[in-house]
Amino acid sequence: MEKAKVLFVAQEITPYLKESPMGTIGRYLPQGIQEKGREIRTFMPRYGSINERRNQLHEVIRLSGMNLIIDDTDHPLIIKVASIQQARMQIYFIDNEDYFQRKYTLHDKNNKFFADNDERAIFFSRGVLETVKKLGWGPDVVHCHGWITSLVPIYIKKAYCDNPLFSDTKVIYSIYDDDFEEPMHKDFANKIKLEGINTKDLKHYKGANYVSVIKAAIDFSDGVIIGSPKVNPELVSYLKETDKPYLEYQPMDRYVDAYNDFYEEVMVNDHVIVD
Repeated sequence: MEKAKVLFVAQEITPYLKESPMGTIGRYLPQGIQEKGREIRTFMPRYGSINERRNQLHEVIRLSGMNLIIDDTDHPLIIKVASIQQARMQIYFIDNEDYFQRKYTLHDKNNKFFADNDERAIFFSRGVLETVKKLGWGPDVVHCHGWITSLVPIYIKKAYCDNPLFSDTKVIYSIYDDDFEEPMHKDFANKIKLEGINTKDLKHYKGANYVSVIKAAIDFSDGVIIGSPKVNPELVSYLKETDKPYLEYQPMDRYVDAYNDFYEEVMVNDHVIVD
């Protein structure tokens, strides 16, 4: 029997960023799922704070070189890769000079939310999916961690759903305590648009903030995991009003088994994303 393929799309992975609960899951979950006999791929942004020499990142020339157009501007897509030797695991990094070669991750040195975080999220999400297309590797499950990955569900379900690599893909979104207070760019909804995404699909992105962006991710996912002990209560209420399968927060000593079982549940669930 063919191994199930699981794609991990992560905002943070230890040791590339300062240790955090999300980063720890980003590091150890893929390893644990791989050890359970599944095939994996893992992606994160190549933030400027990541030391390329120390972490031995190198560009994958055959995957780089595409341009993604966002808001009528071309942005070159650079793909880098590094290995976590003890886990026998590769991490792919999405890079671009305009979006990711700055010293800080999502806030500047004064803790101010980057004004272009909307475009960084768009570029990262589309960059991951375009790279997976180039790899010719169709995931059975895509598991997203962190708000910067929150556009992956709408893109898979609406813009990439006719691609045979993604037509049967199940999307799982993990909600964390990664709230931000600032509003997203006022043109966020227009910038997201790709063929296949209609105005109704974009309802949460008009005047978007953290809560509405995650609500949209819930809408376009097949299953949801509560990834932190405490998450925004408005999102928990919204999730419970949907009929999505969801998994409550799991302690660190048993989350790998619980997530693996949840993947199985979602893969056999015929729940359909309603237009």
